[in-house]
Amino acid sequence: MTEGETEGPPLPPGQRRAPRWRPSTYGRVPRLDPEAWTLTVTGATRGGGVHVLDRDDLDPLGTVEVGAGLHCVDRHSVTGLRWSGWRLRDVVAIAPPQEGVEHVLLVAARGYAAAVLVEDLLHPDALLATHVDGEPLTPEHGWPVRVVLPHLYGFKGPKWVVEVVYSHERPQGYWESHGYHPRGRVALEERWAYQA
Repeated sequence: MTEGETEGPPLPPGQRRAPRWRPSTYGRVPRLDPEAWTLTVTGATRGGGVHVLDRDDLDPLGTVEVGAGLHCVDRHSVTGLRWSGWRLRDVVAIAPPQEGVEHVLLVAARGYAAAVLVEDLLHPDALLATHVDGEPLTPEHGWPVRVVLPHLYGFKGPKWVVEVVYSHERPQGYWESHGYHPRGRVALEERWAYQA
């Protein structure tokens, strides 16, 4: 074990354990009203409509808890986190894409966005998370809702998520437009665009 590491679950390749979970933010932390929060699902939706989902739409899906680390593309990992929220595959089921659509842009408050695949949203551990370790997320960590995709690097899971945009073409989010990998799978160490 190297200096600064602590005991815990096994790490993915190329990662080192972070001693604590520090917030990492692109710009200012937005202050969102959790009672007014909605998730807009748009783009190439089945039927072509726009779906605006609020907690009344999502709560009947039921919440689940998933144990998963948060892995940063800069090679540090926070392990042993217990996330809870709505499964993204259930959200996709109530607001699905058109047949054959593979791409999604996940948009956060203030314009940050990340590009993923529909199949990433269907991963059994993919969540719209509202809590971590039994407590509501703090604003710095994504309150009221953040995307958790444990099989992808953290830049693929926006905090303060407000929109899902289905697309027939591969979109570019913030980090993808700055040379980061379009897929970002942790197990394959997909960090940089030149690896694609």
